[in-house]
Amino acid sequence: MKKTLQNIYLSLIIFLLYAPIVTLVVLSFNNSKTRAKWGGFTGKWYISLFQNEQIMSALYTTLVIALLSALIATLIGTAAAIGIQGMKRKSRTIAMGITNIPMLNADIVTGISLMLLFIAVGSGLKYLGINFSLGFATVLIAHITFNIPYVILSVMPKLKQTKRSTYEAALDLGASPIYAFFKVVFPDILPGVFSGFLLAFTMSLDDFVITHFTKGPGVDTLSTKIYSEVRKGIKPEMYALSTIMFMTVLVLLFLINFTPKQKNSSPSAASKRRRHQSISHIIFKRAVPAAMILV
Repeated sequence: MKKTLQNIYLSLIIFLLYAPIVTLVVLSFNNSKTRAKWGGFTGKWYISLFQNEQIMSALYTTLVIALLSALIATLIGTAAAIGIQGMKRKSRTIAMGITNIPMLNADIVTGISLMLLFIAVGSGLKYLGINFSLGFATVLIAHITFNIPYVILSVMPKLKQTKRSTYEAALDLGASPIYAFFKVVFPDILPGVFSGFLLAFTMSLDDFVITHFTKGPGVDTLSTKIYSEVRKGIKPEMYALSTIMFMTVLVLLFLINFTPKQKNSSPSAASKRRRHQSISHIIFKRAVPAAMILV
């Protein structure tokens, strides 16, 4: 009886989570524009999607901002994590507390504060004869700003697992600090760096509030584009685009979670190939699906 109730409870949760998505997928094949009537099966909304310049422009802007902000935030966040790890315990605690504040802060507060900052900077630059207004650059800077803490918190656990003695041993053997970092430290923290990049990319792709306050006229992402169409009705092309994004993520999840694991012949062989397999695991199991979603 207990197991039956658990299965019913789990089924109810899954239904509540995926029923709206299933409805979205069904509507993307509905020949009628109205959601209250089934007009027959069709795929014309998918064709119309790629012919709609406004939607494709918003999608292009969204992907460019997400990719650039994730890359830049990953570089800055990784360097910041390494610096924080090298601090003394008290200073590191303070730095991590400051890092957590933007994540706990409400998005609307972050969005308004960044908007006021950009307006103040623009007013100051006008006195110097430099035109600066809200637009693509301000959205990109805002996304980089709120993505950095996510990268730091993804890289820090991996840095704590690394052994400083290994890095110092490489220096004693004649390696330069940069060479020792990329050959000893970086392969160990690569999973955290890649996880931080994917998390930053996802957060940037999904953001609306901060983008809404920091964007200028003529700049639209998917979230702001959909918000502007709510009053006059969402186009069925948006259903098709959302379906494509959902199915892409679903395929990626299957690729990541159902790839066969490599079997090691012996413990000694496992210890010799550990680093090589770790990098190969990241490249073929995570980087390839990530490249697919960008394509």
